[in-house]
Formats: sequence, structure tokens, C-alpha cells
Amino acid sequence: MTDANVRLTADEAAESVDGGEAIGVPSLPSIIGGLAAALSQGTTVAQETTRLGLELTRIARGRSNLAPAKGDRRFTDPAWTSNPVYRRIEQSYLASSRALDRIVSELADGRGGTRAEQARFAANIMTSAAAPTNFLASNPAALKRAFDTGGMSLVRGARNFVRDVRHNGAMPSMIEPGAFEVGRDLAVTPGAVVARDEVAEILQYAPATDTVFQRPVLVIPPPIGRFYFLDLRPGRSFAEYATSRGLQVFMTSWRNPTPEQGSWDLDTYARTVLAAIDTMREITGSPDVNLIGFCAGGIIATTVLNHLAATGDDRVHSMSFAVTLLDFGLPAPITAFSGRGLLSFAGRRSRRKGIITSRQMGSAFTWLRPDDLVFNYWVNNNLMGEQPPAFDILAWNADGTNLPGALHGQFLAIFRDNLLTRPGALSVLGTPLNLRTITVPTFVTGAVTDHLTPWKGCYRTTQLLGGPTAFVLSHSGHIASLVNPPGNPKAHYWTGGTPATDPEQWLARAERQQGSWWEAWADWITARSGDPRPGPETPGSERYPALSPAPGTYVRDVAPA
Repeated sequence: MTDANVRLTADEAAESVDGGEAIGVPSLPSIIGGLAAALSQGTTVAQETTRLGLELTRIARGRSNLAPAKGDRRFTDPAWTSNPVYRRIEQSYLASSRALDRIVSELADGRGGTRAEQARFAANIMTSAAAPTNFLASNPAALKRAFDTGGMSLVRGARNFVRDVRHNGAMPSMIEPGAFEVGRDLAVTPGAVVARDEVAEILQYAPATDTVFQRPVLVIPPPIGRFYFLDLRPGRSFAEYATSRGLQVFMTSWRNPTPEQGSWDLDTYARTVLAAIDTMREITGSPDVNLIGFCAGGIIATTVLNHLAATGDDRVHSMSFAVTLLDFGLPAPITAFSGRGLLSFAGRRSRRKGIITSRQMGSAFTWLRPDDLVFNYWVNNNLMGEQPPAFDILAWNADGTNLPGALHGQFLAIFRDNLLTRPGALSVLGTPLNLRTITVPTFVTGAVTDHLTPWKGCYRTTQLLGGPTAFVLSHSGHIASLVNPPGNPKAHYWTGGTPATDPEQWLARAERQQGSWWEAWADWITARSGDPRPGPETPGSERYPALSPAPGTYVRDVAPA
């Protein structure tokens, strides 16, 4: 394979995946409206047109110094620098793209808000689609491949395109179907299902050490997406690592809802977490437990903590948040989807249909990163005639789940009106939400290049809650920061003292650490997990016997009778 192909490392594959937060998908009129607003800036457009014309003249004369950004894999073939025709094509594309980017940035600086982000969203798709590497005639690597294979690469590419039209909504596949199997290749950490209701299965992982800490930890993944991004292959599994540190680890495996479960809401999921806590207490004999919530799983856990605080219940000893936003007030690319009319429409649609499907959810995040998640694979599959790469995280990303319409509507309201930060604006389990009443110790993480849950928004959690907090900032993006096993030489994170109001000030004083935030979290949580004791010989208890081996049945979309 050559530069025009998708030849990713495991880290880069994880970096290209976004993960699941519940938002609306922008409509074509809203996208066009955002772009039209950017192009209506007469003075700015005129200035950029003149600037572009001068740059194109320099390009034609061979005097331009424009070059791709560092790390842009599209233009690494030698022809882009050695061939004068291809060099001019490349530089003309870069000049035009950057001119449009500057026009959109001017709108963002002048107005900000949803319209600016919609313009940025549209411009990003346009410039990504227009890249010369997306077309056979202007992709030197694809032309070389066609010549070297006697045209067979084009035949294979045509077959891949037809397959994607038939089975993937005409979107280029990220993973070859069947490359990984849950329970055989993925989600293989030993354990058992020890509880099951109609909403979730609760998995108890087998101890990996002779002794375990007395207080168990419940992992709460987001309800959109399978839990096993936290239990990928051995060596890349959060569950495996946590058990290796002597923790008693329980995992929530949410059921993939159908339209019949469209009424499930935050109350439904919060009650399931409360039931899981009681199951763990009975099995382990511990009077209380620790929680860690990932992404939207942290939102669900927060509603549980709020209810427990209001009722004087101390069943939870500590809480950890991994790339979870509680404050949606900071600007981010995701606000391209936050128009009030758009979110209202999306909420009505999901309530009418009963669910929002994984494909509907995935399309929003795919088009947030079109270079990585669309055209990368278009070139690999269709122009180069290759099969998509086999990466565990991409297999997980393709194995999507639905979201109940009622829960989706609540997430949209939280996102639109920033309800979690407004005391009393939202009630769950009959308890008005007030984050300041949550006083358990908390551990909060963000990711420095996360565009879905920006790290400064995650940092805000340390200021919203009422108890002592610690903050750790991980390298990389949303999912890559979570699939982050120790031992990766590129992995690093920042730690600092007690978080104050200003996140930039915290970062300026923080210390960079080599390794994974998993290690910092494990040090923090084991200090709050009680004394060591002999590990259990078998999963479950007399009241909660093992029902089936991990990873269970719900992760495979099987609902036992």
C-alpha cells in the first residue's frame, strides 16, 4: 500500500473514531445557510479572493511555498513534490481550501455560535470532498496501483463500491465484515453475567490477582455503543488492566433497544445503575462501591449520585468521569448540530420512531471528520481496490446500537439548554438535579484533542460538583484517550494540583507524565477501595449466581427468555 491508502496504526485507528453522544444531525438547509452566511461577508470574501488570485499566480509560476500540514497522509506520495503538474494541483487545492477556511474563521470570530459552526462544518466537508486525492486522474498513487495491477485494482474497487452501496448506505466501509468476533477476538476478559434485567446485564470480571480490594468498582459505559471498547483485545482492555491492579470490576452491558423500548429514559437507566450497585454490594459484602462513567455513562451516573445525595444515601464512595461533559456551554464543533429547531426536530423524530438508530447517530460524527472517516476509506476501498484495515476499535465502531427515543429527547434537551448546570432544571428519579449537592470524591479526565467533549468542558466538572476533585488531562482525542493501555511510548498525560477556576492556568502548572491516565486513575481509585482480601473463587453469590460467561448475551443482541 502507498500513501493514498488507509494504513493506520492502532493509535491512529482509535483517533479516527468518535464515540457516541446524543445529538441531532444537521439538515442540508442549515448547512447551506451556515455557508451562505460565511460567503455573505463581502469585504472578507473580496480580500480572500484577491489573496487567492495572487497565490494561484505564484503557483502557476512555480514560486509558491505552500505545503500540506504535517501529518497530512494524503500528499505523501513523491509525485506531489517531484512532478510539477501534481505539485501545482496540490498547491492550488491547498490555497483554495485555506482561503475558504479563513472566510469561515472570520464569521466565527465576528458572530460565533451555531451559525458559525454550521459554516465550518459545511466548509470542512467541501474542502475534504474536493481533495485531488479523491479522484483517480489526480491521484498518482491510485494511477500507479492501476498500472501495476493491470487494472485489477480498479475492478476490485468497483466491487467494493457496489458492496457498500448495497450494504452500507453507499458510505465506504471502515472494516471488513467478520474480521473480529465478540467473545472470540474482542471482549474476552474472563468473567460472568451475575445479574440481568430488561435494560442491562451486569458482568463481574474474574480477579487477576491473589488479593483484591474490598470496595468494588462499577463501570458505566455510554448507552450508545457496545461496552467492549473498554474490553478490546488482550493488552488493550480497560477491564483487563483494572483487574490486574487488584480491583473488583463490574461492567454494565446495556441492551440494544428496539422501538418497543422507546420509552426508556434517564429514570430507567438510573434505576438500573442503582440495582447494579445493590447487586455488587451483596456479592462482595462491601457496604458501598466506586463508580466510573464513560462519556454519556457519566451523565447517567451523575443523576444517580444526585438522587443518592438528596436522600442521604451513601452507597457510592467515589466517582470517576472519563471524557464526560456536564457543562455544554463552551463552543465546540459539535455545536454545529445545536440549532434549536434542528434539535426539536430530531427529538420529535426519535420519539415518533421509538429509537434513533446507530446509523443515524453515526452519520453526524462521521461528517465531523470527513478526511479520516469518509474519504480516507473512499480512496483505500474504491481507488486503490483494497479491503479496509482490520482494527479492533474500527470493528467496535461499526457495531453500533440504537438509543431509545425518550432518552434521546432528554439528551437533546440537556445539550440544547445546558440543563445539568441549572439547579432544578431537570429531575431524575423524582429528584431535582443540583450538582453542588454531590460531595463524593471525584476523578475527572479530559483529552487534549477531543473535539466532541473538549477538555476544558470536562475540566468544568471539577468546578460544578461539591466535593474534592482531581483532574487528569490525557493526550489524543475522544476514543483514543479511552483505549489507552500503558506501554504505548506515545502515550502521556498531565497531572496537577487541586483544580482551580481557570483550566489554562491549571495546564500551565501541570506536569507531563509518560504513560496512560489509566495508571493515574488506578492509583487514585485503589487508595479509595479499602483493604486487600482474598479474591473470590467463583463469580456471583448464592442470591446472584452466574448466569452465563462474559461478555454475556446483550452485547450480541440476544435477549434470553
